[in-house]
Amino acid sequence: MRLGHSPDPDDAFMFYALAEELIPADGFRFEHLLRDIETLNRWAMEGRLEITAISVHAYAKVADRYRLLPHGASMGERYGPIVVAREELDPARLPSLRVAVPGALTSAFLELQLAVGRIADPHLVPFDRVLDVVESGEADAGLVIHEGQLTYPDQGLVKVLDLGEWWDELTGGLPLPLGANAVRRDLGDDVIVRLSHLLRESIRYGLEHREAALAHAARYGRGLNADLNDRFVGMYVNDRTLDYGEDGRLAVAELLRRGKEAGLVDREVPVDFVED
Repeated sequence: MRLGHSPDPDDAFMFYALAEELIPADGFRFEHLLRDIETLNRWAMEGRLEITAISVHAYAKVADRYRLLPHGASMGERYGPIVVAREELDPARLPSLRVAVPGALTSAFLELQLAVGRIADPHLVPFDRVLDVVESGEADAGLVIHEGQLTYPDQGLVKVLDLGEWWDELTGGLPLPLGANAVRRDLGDDVIVRLSHLLRESIRYGLEHREAALAHAARYGRGLNADLNDRFVGMYVNDRTLDYGEDGRLAVAELLRRGKEAGLVDREVPVDFVED
Protein backbone atom coordinates (compact mmCIF):
# COMPACT_ATOMS: atom_id res chain seq x y z
CA MET A 1 0.00 0.00 0.00
CA ARG A 2 1.36 3.40 -0.95
CA LEU A 3 0.82 5.82 1.92
CA GLY A 4 1.31 9.53 1.23
CA HIS A 5 1.76 12.15 3.91
CA SER A 6 3.45 15.49 4.45
CA PRO A 7 7.05 15.76 5.69
CA ASP A 8 6.01 17.60 8.84
CA PRO A 9 5.96 16.68 12.53
CA ASP A 10 2.24 16.00 12.98
CA ASP A 11 1.99 13.55 10.07
CA ALA A 12 5.26 11.90 11.10
CA PHE A 13 3.85 11.49 14.62
CA MET A 14 0.65 9.88 13.28
CA PHE A 15 2.52 7.32 11.17
CA TYR A 16 5.43 6.68 13.55
CA ALA A 17 4.21 3.23 14.59
CA LEU A 18 3.74 2.12 10.99
CA ALA A 19 7.01 3.61 9.76
CA GLU A 20 8.98 1.91 12.52
CA GLU A 21 6.94 -1.33 12.34
CA LEU A 22 5.92 -1.12 15.99
CA ILE A 23 2.42 -2.52 15.55
CA PRO A 24 1.15 -5.60 13.68
CA ALA A 25 0.49 -4.67 10.06
CA ASP A 26 -2.38 -7.13 9.44
CA GLY A 27 -0.62 -8.54 6.39
CA PHE A 28 -0.12 -5.14 4.72
CA ARG A 29 3.18 -3.66 3.58
CA PHE A 30 3.52 0.11 3.25
CA GLU A 31 5.58 2.39 1.09
CA HIS A 32 5.69 5.80 2.78
CA LEU A 33 5.80 8.66 0.27
CA LEU A 34 6.52 12.04 1.83
CA ARG A 35 5.45 15.02 -0.26
CA ASP A 36 4.08 18.51 0.42
CA ILE A 37 0.31 18.60 0.79
CA GLU A 38 -0.34 20.32 -2.54
CA THR A 39 1.52 17.55 -4.36
CA LEU A 40 -0.56 14.96 -2.50
CA ASN A 41 -3.72 16.86 -3.42
CA ARG A 42 -2.75 16.75 -7.10
CA TRP A 43 -1.84 13.09 -6.91
CA ALA A 44 -5.22 12.34 -5.35
CA MET A 45 -6.89 13.81 -8.42
CA GLU A 46 -5.13 11.07 -10.39
CA GLY A 47 -5.93 8.39 -7.78
CA ARG A 48 -2.23 7.65 -7.57
CA LEU A 49 -2.01 6.45 -3.93
CA GLU A 50 -4.09 3.94 -2.02
CA ILE A 51 -4.01 6.01 1.19
CA THR A 52 -3.14 9.67 1.37
CA ALA A 53 -3.17 12.76 3.47
CA ILE A 54 -5.32 15.33 1.71
CA SER A 55 -6.66 18.82 2.25
CA VAL A 56 -10.35 18.92 3.09
CA HIS A 57 -10.65 21.52 0.32
CA ALA A 58 -9.15 19.07 -2.20
CA TYR A 59 -11.56 16.34 -1.13
CA ALA A 60 -14.21 18.20 -3.12
CA LYS A 61 -12.24 17.30 -6.27
CA VAL A 62 -11.68 13.62 -5.45
CA ALA A 63 -14.75 12.45 -3.55
CA ASP A 64 -15.59 10.09 -6.41
CA ARG A 65 -12.21 8.33 -5.98
CA TYR A 66 -11.65 8.49 -2.20
CA ARG A 67 -13.48 8.14 1.10
CA LEU A 68 -12.47 10.00 4.25
CA LEU A 69 -11.13 7.91 7.09
CA PRO A 70 -12.83 8.67 10.43
CA HIS A 71 -9.45 9.51 11.99
CA GLY A 72 -6.25 11.31 11.02
CA ALA A 73 -7.80 14.76 10.87
CA SER A 74 -5.82 17.93 11.47
CA MET A 75 -8.24 20.44 12.94
CA GLY A 76 -7.77 23.75 14.68
CA GLU A 77 -9.50 24.58 17.95
CA ARG A 78 -9.64 28.37 17.71
CA TYR A 79 -6.23 28.30 16.02
CA GLY A 80 -5.08 27.38 12.56
CA PRO A 81 -3.25 28.75 9.52
CA ILE A 82 -2.29 32.39 9.74
CA VAL A 83 -1.48 35.23 7.39
CA VAL A 84 1.76 37.08 8.07
CA ALA A 85 3.33 40.23 6.68
CA ARG A 86 6.38 42.39 7.30
CA GLU A 87 4.24 44.95 9.10
CA GLU A 88 0.70 45.34 10.35
CA LEU A 89 -1.94 45.60 7.64
CA ASP A 90 -5.70 45.44 7.40
CA PRO A 91 -6.78 41.91 6.32
CA ALA A 92 -9.44 43.54 4.13
CA ARG A 93 -6.59 44.64 1.83
CA LEU A 94 -5.39 41.08 1.17
CA PRO A 95 -7.50 40.45 -1.98
CA SER A 96 -5.61 43.22 -3.79
CA LEU A 97 -2.13 42.26 -2.53
CA ARG A 98 0.39 39.67 -3.67
CA VAL A 99 -0.12 36.82 -1.22
CA ALA A 100 2.15 33.78 -1.05
CA VAL A 101 0.04 30.63 -0.66
CA PRO A 102 1.17 27.00 -0.22
CA GLY A 103 -1.25 25.58 -2.77
CA ALA A 104 -4.51 26.41 -4.50
CA LEU A 105 -6.16 23.24 -3.16
CA THR A 106 -5.14 23.67 0.46
CA SER A 107 -7.91 24.13 3.00
CA ALA A 108 -6.12 27.21 4.24
CA PHE A 109 -6.45 28.93 0.85
CA LEU A 110 -10.17 28.18 0.71
CA GLU A 111 -10.62 29.48 4.24
CA LEU A 112 -8.61 32.63 3.55
CA GLN A 113 -10.82 33.48 0.58
CA LEU A 114 -13.97 32.78 2.56
CA ALA A 115 -12.65 35.18 5.19
CA VAL A 116 -11.52 38.10 3.01
CA GLY A 117 -12.68 37.44 -0.57
CA ARG A 118 -10.95 36.12 -3.66
CA ILE A 119 -7.21 36.70 -3.78
CA ALA A 120 -6.48 38.38 -7.11
CA ASP A 121 -2.73 37.68 -7.16
CA PRO A 122 -1.90 34.43 -5.33
CA HIS A 123 1.79 33.55 -5.48
CA LEU A 124 2.02 29.74 -5.31
CA VAL A 125 5.13 28.55 -3.47
CA PRO A 126 6.05 25.44 -1.46
CA PHE A 127 4.79 25.70 2.12
CA ASP A 128 8.32 25.83 3.53
CA ARG A 129 9.20 28.93 1.44
CA VAL A 130 6.23 31.13 2.37
CA LEU A 131 7.99 32.88 5.25
CA ASP A 132 11.11 33.48 3.16
CA VAL A 133 9.30 35.08 0.23
CA VAL A 134 7.40 37.42 2.55
CA GLU A 135 10.57 38.35 4.42
CA SER A 136 12.38 39.07 1.14
CA GLY A 137 9.57 41.26 -0.22
CA GLU A 138 8.71 38.89 -3.06
CA ALA A 139 5.18 38.81 -1.62
CA ASP A 140 3.25 41.33 0.46
CA ALA A 141 1.82 38.70 2.78
CA GLY A 142 1.90 34.94 3.20
CA LEU A 143 -0.51 32.19 4.17
CA VAL A 144 1.32 29.98 6.66
CA ILE A 145 0.61 26.32 7.40
CA HIS A 146 2.60 23.71 9.34
CA GLU A 147 5.29 24.75 11.82
CA GLY A 148 5.66 28.26 10.38
CA GLN A 149 2.60 29.10 12.48
CA LEU A 150 4.98 29.05 15.46
CA THR A 151 8.28 30.24 13.95
CA TYR A 152 7.25 33.32 11.92
CA PRO A 153 8.43 35.85 14.58
CA ASP A 154 11.99 34.55 14.13
CA GLN A 155 11.96 36.15 10.67
CA GLY A 156 10.66 39.48 11.88
CA LEU A 157 7.13 38.93 10.57
CA VAL A 158 3.82 39.80 12.21
CA LYS A 159 0.50 37.98 12.21
CA VAL A 160 -2.33 39.88 10.51
CA LEU A 161 -5.05 37.19 10.47
CA ASP A 162 -5.68 33.93 12.34
CA LEU A 163 -8.07 31.73 10.39
CA GLY A 164 -8.77 29.56 13.43
CA GLU A 165 -10.12 32.53 15.35
CA TRP A 166 -12.10 33.71 12.31
CA TRP A 167 -13.74 30.29 11.81
CA ASP A 168 -14.55 29.92 15.50
CA GLU A 169 -16.38 33.25 15.51
CA LEU A 170 -18.09 32.55 12.17
CA THR A 171 -19.45 29.13 13.15
CA GLY A 172 -20.03 29.54 16.85
CA GLY A 173 -17.25 27.20 17.92
CA LEU A 174 -16.82 24.50 15.26
CA PRO A 175 -13.27 23.18 14.85
CA LEU A 176 -11.42 24.34 11.73
CA PRO A 177 -11.05 21.55 9.12
CA LEU A 178 -7.61 21.41 7.55
CA GLY A 179 -6.13 18.03 6.69
CA ALA A 180 -7.66 14.57 6.44
CA ASN A 181 -6.63 11.02 5.60
CA ALA A 182 -8.39 9.37 2.69
CA VAL A 183 -8.50 5.86 1.23
CA ARG A 184 -9.19 4.87 -2.35
CA ARG A 185 -12.67 3.48 -2.96
CA ASP A 186 -11.61 0.72 -5.34
CA LEU A 187 -9.82 -1.19 -2.57
CA GLY A 188 -13.16 -2.62 -1.46
CA ASP A 189 -14.97 -2.48 1.86
CA ASP A 190 -13.06 -5.27 3.63
CA VAL A 191 -9.61 -3.85 2.85
CA ILE A 192 -10.75 -0.30 3.61
CA VAL A 193 -12.04 -1.25 7.07
CA ARG A 194 -8.89 -3.23 7.89
CA LEU A 195 -6.71 -0.28 6.82
CA SER A 196 -8.86 2.09 8.85
CA HIS A 197 -8.37 0.02 12.01
CA LEU A 198 -4.63 -0.17 11.42
CA LEU A 199 -4.15 3.53 10.78
CA ARG A 200 -6.16 4.41 13.88
CA GLU A 201 -3.92 2.13 15.93
CA SER A 202 -0.86 3.93 14.57
CA ILE A 203 -2.26 7.24 15.83
CA ARG A 204 -3.23 5.69 19.15
CA TYR A 205 0.25 4.17 19.57
CA GLY A 206 1.88 7.56 19.04
CA LEU A 207 -0.37 9.21 21.59
CA GLU A 208 0.34 6.45 24.10
CA HIS A 209 4.11 6.55 23.45
CA ARG A 210 4.37 10.29 23.11
CA GLU A 211 8.04 10.81 23.97
CA ALA A 212 9.32 8.31 21.42
CA ALA A 213 6.85 9.51 18.78
CA LEU A 214 7.91 13.12 19.37
CA ALA A 215 11.55 12.16 18.90
CA HIS A 216 10.61 10.61 15.56
CA ALA A 217 8.54 13.65 14.58
CA ALA A 218 11.38 16.03 15.47
CA ARG A 219 13.26 14.90 12.35
CA TYR A 220 10.69 16.80 10.30
CA GLY A 221 10.37 19.98 12.37
CA ARG A 222 12.21 22.66 10.44
CA GLY A 223 13.41 25.21 12.99
CA LEU A 224 11.49 23.71 15.92
CA ASN A 225 13.17 23.08 19.24
CA ALA A 226 11.87 20.30 21.48
CA ASP A 227 9.30 22.50 23.21
CA LEU A 228 7.90 23.89 19.95
CA ASN A 229 7.85 20.42 18.39
CA ASP A 230 5.79 19.18 21.34
CA ARG A 231 3.47 22.17 21.10
CA PHE A 232 2.97 21.88 17.35
CA VAL A 233 2.26 18.15 17.42
CA GLY A 234 -0.18 18.69 20.28
CA MET A 235 -2.07 21.24 18.20
CA TYR A 236 -2.80 18.78 15.40
CA VAL A 237 -2.50 15.27 16.86
CA ASN A 238 -4.81 14.72 19.81
CA ASP A 239 -8.02 12.93 20.79
CA ARG A 240 -9.84 14.55 17.86
CA THR A 241 -7.30 12.94 15.53
CA LEU A 242 -8.54 9.54 16.72
CA ASP A 243 -12.07 10.51 15.73
CA TYR A 244 -13.50 13.69 14.22
CA GLY A 245 -16.44 13.72 16.59
CA GLU A 246 -19.89 14.84 15.53
CA ASP A 247 -18.89 18.51 15.47
CA GLY A 248 -15.76 17.72 13.46
CA ARG A 249 -17.75 15.93 10.79
CA LEU A 250 -20.23 18.78 10.76
CA ALA A 251 -17.36 21.24 10.32
CA VAL A 252 -16.09 19.43 7.21
CA ALA A 253 -19.53 19.56 5.61
CA GLU A 254 -19.94 23.21 6.64
CA LEU A 255 -16.63 24.27 5.11
CA LEU A 256 -17.43 22.62 1.79
CA ARG A 257 -20.98 23.99 1.83
CA ARG A 258 -19.70 27.51 2.37
CA GLY A 259 -17.10 27.02 -0.35
CA LYS A 260 -19.80 25.97 -2.82
CA GLU A 261 -22.03 28.89 -1.78
CA ALA A 262 -19.16 31.33 -2.38
CA GLY A 263 -18.30 29.84 -5.77
CA LEU A 264 -14.93 28.58 -4.51
CA VAL A 265 -15.93 24.89 -4.63
CA ASP A 266 -17.43 23.87 -7.94
CA ARG A 267 -19.97 21.29 -6.80
CA GLU A 268 -21.91 20.00 -3.83
CA VAL A 269 -19.83 17.38 -2.06
CA PRO A 270 -21.32 14.38 -0.25
CA VAL A 271 -18.93 13.84 2.66
CA ASP A 272 -18.41 10.07 2.86
CA PHE A 273 -16.67 8.80 5.98
CA VAL A 274 -15.59 5.19 6.35
CA GLU A 275 -17.67 3.58 9.10
CA ASP A 276 -15.79 0.89 10.96
